[in-house]
Amino acid sequence: MFQMPIVPNIIDNLKNGSNKKIKGTVVLMKKNALDFNDFHASVLDRVHELLGQGVSLQLISAVNGDSSNGSQGKLGKVAYLENWITTLGPLTAGETAFKVTFDVEGEIGVPGAFIIRNNHHSEFFLKTVTLEDVPGAGQIQFVCNSWVYPASKYKKDRIFFANKTYLPNDTPLPLRKYRQQELEQLRGNGTGQLKEWDRVYDYAYYNDLGDPDKGSNYARPVLGGSSQYPYPRRGRTGRPPTRTNPNCESRIPLLMSLDIYVPRDERFGHLKMSDFLAYALKSLVQFIRPELQAVFDKTPNEFDSFQDVLNLYEGGFPLPEGLLKDIGDNIPLPMIKEIFRTDGERFLRFPVPQVIKEDRTAWRTDEEFAREMLAGVNPVTIRRLQEFPPASKLDPKVYGDHSSTITEQHIKNNLDGLTVHQALRGNRLFILDHHDAFMPYLRRINSTGNQIYGSRTLLFLKSDGTLKPLVIELSLPHPDGDQFGCTSKVYTPAEHGVESSIWQLAKAYVAVNDSGFHQLISHWLNTHAVIEPFVIATNRQLSVLHPVHKLLHPHFRDTMNINAQARQILINAGGILETTVFPAKYAMELSAVVYKSWVFPDQALPADLIKRGVAVKDANSPHGVRLLIEDYPYAVDGLNIWSAIKTWVTDYCSFYYKTDDMVQKDTELQSWWKELVEQGHGDKKNEPWWPKMQTRDELIETCTIVIWTASALHAAVNFGQYPFAGYLPNRPTVSRRFMPEIGTPEYEELKTNPDLAFLKTVTAQLQTVLGVSLIEILSRHASDEVYLGQRDTPGWTSDTKVLEAFERFGKKLAEIEAEIIRMNNDGKLKNRVGPVKVPYTLLYPTGEVGLSGKGIPNSVSI
Repeated sequence: MFQMPIVPNIIDNLKNGSNKKIKGTVVLMKKNALDFNDFHASVLDRVHELLGQGVSLQLISAVNGDSSNGSQGKLGKVAYLENWITTLGPLTAGETAFKVTFDVEGEIGVPGAFIIRNNHHSEFFLKTVTLEDVPGAGQIQFVCNSWVYPASKYKKDRIFFANKTYLPNDTPLPLRKYRQQELEQLRGNGTGQLKEWDRVYDYAYYNDLGDPDKGSNYARPVLGGSSQYPYPRRGRTGRPPTRTNPNCESRIPLLMSLDIYVPRDERFGHLKMSDFLAYALKSLVQFIRPELQAVFDKTPNEFDSFQDVLNLYEGGFPLPEGLLKDIGDNIPLPMIKEIFRTDGERFLRFPVPQVIKEDRTAWRTDEEFAREMLAGVNPVTIRRLQEFPPASKLDPKVYGDHSSTITEQHIKNNLDGLTVHQALRGNRLFILDHHDAFMPYLRRINSTGNQIYGSRTLLFLKSDGTLKPLVIELSLPHPDGDQFGCTSKVYTPAEHGVESSIWQLAKAYVAVNDSGFHQLISHWLNTHAVIEPFVIATNRQLSVLHPVHKLLHPHFRDTMNINAQARQILINAGGILETTVFPAKYAMELSAVVYKSWVFPDQALPADLIKRGVAVKDANSPHGVRLLIEDYPYAVDGLNIWSAIKTWVTDYCSFYYKTDDMVQKDTELQSWWKELVEQGHGDKKNEPWWPKMQTRDELIETCTIVIWTASALHAAVNFGQYPFAGYLPNRPTVSRRFMPEIGTPEYEELKTNPDLAFLKTVTAQLQTVLGVSLIEILSRHASDEVYLGQRDTPGWTSDTKVLEAFERFGKKLAEIEAEIIRMNNDGKLKNRVGPVKVPYTLLYPTGEVGLSGKGIPNSVSI
């Protein structure tokens, strides 16, 4: 594939030792392009430190092997970085360009790689190396995008390959050994504590969430490696075990959160808002949360009215004297303003979430409550009801009878004249079912001070395409023990009197369930956690020269890093998630129990829609499936994006793999897949549903699922958090009391002051402020976000046919954008905008900086 036409007289010249020079340009970034200790520090450090013989490069031949060295590519003479080029056009902030001149003597021919040594005391980020006028090859580009540490930190030299793509068998012979050695470096040897320069990708269980040395309150089970708590693997750090439990890994102090090990190239290394974000998260946990806690403990305020809640966004929320000063001693003022939205004065103020921007009360309508199941932040859980009453899959031997107590009487007058049987048969009944996932844990969850129900919500598809809630069933474990099943109450819609307040509360209990399920399952487990093993396996088994590595790599940007930060401060024992979401200390183990039913092929959007019964196979429909709720914004936009991704992946894979036989004989690809199944998702290795990776179609479907999950699925469940849940009454994360019973003071309060009763039931003030601060950070698009259909390096491949296919992919995404705008303006499609007047843009491919609620980044990067 890589045959270099070499002019005969050039070879003669080289053989005769005549001196040829190859000129090159090296673009790199200094380490401290972003320095938190001094926001005003000049972005460019003293450049001259890099001059002299500080950085050396050596070319490696792609055509001529060294017989004395096992036919490995011949090495050229050492060359050094020369003066800093000031004449090169505008570079991004922090980038510096240097000249380099190679004396090409002997038979080096066309270079296919180079070795680089950094003889300075600090690392730099190497972006690209470009060689000009290479005899027989013209321009050769090396896309590096890697941190290069001082040579003393490495056991083996750093090597970078030219921007070519080869299947293992097609690699030029002189480069094969280098290709293998580089992968061996990245795998490491599985021992020892990893340091920031180690570049090792390896697997570990989630055994670092708890902190048993701090006491039994902070102990958490190990997730992964058992049938009780199966889990995807995370990146290994190799920290020593805790003193009290040898199976748990010790944690690093909060102050050092930003130093948690991930391979350095996976760290937020670009000038992006996420540098602020990682810092903001740490600040939130380390300084702000304890200060707020102290304040709220002294004055345990409730929100007394919805106006109190609105003050968070409108007038600002008064912060006590001294709070900002205490925090300000630890966090730079620009950062405080960023996190706290304060003017530096005493008011905490958040941006107005979209859900209340146009209309302050529309979120309370039944239509909006139902619409958000199709176009909100968790549009991936609603299912078609296929039997009435709804059934439970919980084991009756363990949990007793969990049959639903909903009867025909409850719903028959609300079905637009249909019988229940007709509505079922006509695909008009749907369910949001949060019964089975939570019931096994409710007894324990409700011992933590929360008062949570399991819930089932039935909905009816009206002739105008919208859904209306019919009934909500709230269930609790039987007081006499799990084996006796559950106790349930059924609530129906009401518009007046205390019944209407009870119905509003019933919807809030459902929203609490949905919030917890969304955060733990739809968001954390099904995007962040399941993608990390793919990141690790790809770097361990697929060379940077491999086409599948080049295809998937942009979709892994920052994922290991954000997940490591999450383990450190969000999903750990006592972390923000446990503080703000109702399953509390049981949150993560509950996600492990749900992972038992995770099936890789079902992560494909068409398969997921069919499995949930909201679509059926249909060869005559554009994407091979027909939606049973036609105006289902997430599914409509999602299928368009899914098909665009699949077309691009098909074009790409078909360019490199002409036959199924080529897939089977690709040694790196087969090792990658074997390791992903047996180690990365090792607790699932015996499942029959894994693709066998024997055909090109299996490869295409697998890569499409990975890209879909990392990009569009994550965007759909992440960036709507602030727009919909930034106003917590709409998506409360905990409930603190059960439904009031007749004859109690709480029931009287519900009659006389329903708003206060509602606010006393849902998330408290401190949790609200913490929760809103967190999701505001998590819902932002970074300034240098790379969106679906974009790459951060234009010359990422030298194969023009592939670049043409990628351009077609970009054009297709632009067409989808235009279609989304058209549909959002079509008044007949009532679910696209809804009573709250928030158009559905979460799957609009191109985004805007900040809380725009639109844009599909390439990867799970926040």
